[in-house]
Amino acid sequence: MTEEEKILKAVKEIRNTEKKRNFNQTIDLIINLKNFDIRREAFNTFITVPFKIKDKKVPGFLEKKSHFIETITKDDFPRYKEKKDMKKFVNEFDFFIANAKLMPAVATIFGRVLGPVGKMPSPQLGILITEDENSIKKLIEKINNTVKIRVKEPSIKAPVAKESLTDEQIVKNILAVYQKLLETLPKKRENIKNVLIKLSMGKPVKVQI
Repeated sequence: MTEEEKILKAVKEIRNTEKKRNFNQTIDLIINLKNFDIRREAFNTFITVPFKIKDKKVPGFLEKKSHFIETITKDDFPRYKEKKDMKKFVNEFDFFIANAKLMPAVATIFGRVLGPVGKMPSPQLGILITEDENSIKKLIEKINNTVKIRVKEPSIKAPVAKESLTDEQIVKNILAVYQKLLETLPKKRENIKNVLIKLSMGKPVKVQI
């Protein structure tokens, strides 16, 4: 069996064995690691998948107000000087983007809250050079098709699809994330103990990959 066929078999198994819920469940990919030193080898990466997982709530730290997304200009920064106000604000959103010119101020003021929760705009994903609406729209589309991986323990869990996608679309998303992680891990396949997938409310199913 090919990798695609093995993943498809596991996708069909979680669909057939789990009770249907009244919401669109997320499909998580779980990769348990071995021979991996989390103190020396932990990493963060962004992986683009072919099919959108969800529309993320993304505001922007911008120089001028945008009609496309909620905007925080430099004049708005003082509103969040209290840490509790900043935390409440940050928790309302999935990710943040920023104009490159504002990044030093964003890092200084908001970094203490955005950094630990993995929502800080980064050169990999989230920094705008130009602020025109088309650039903002393209960046938001990219974010909606991106999985953020933060490896801080010997097990990776990432949301890779919604169950409303077709089996074939789910397989392509899983394969995109798996193959990129395989490239990124220091010892490649030797670092992978096993691979599982699960629905939000379901039990993990092993992928014989």
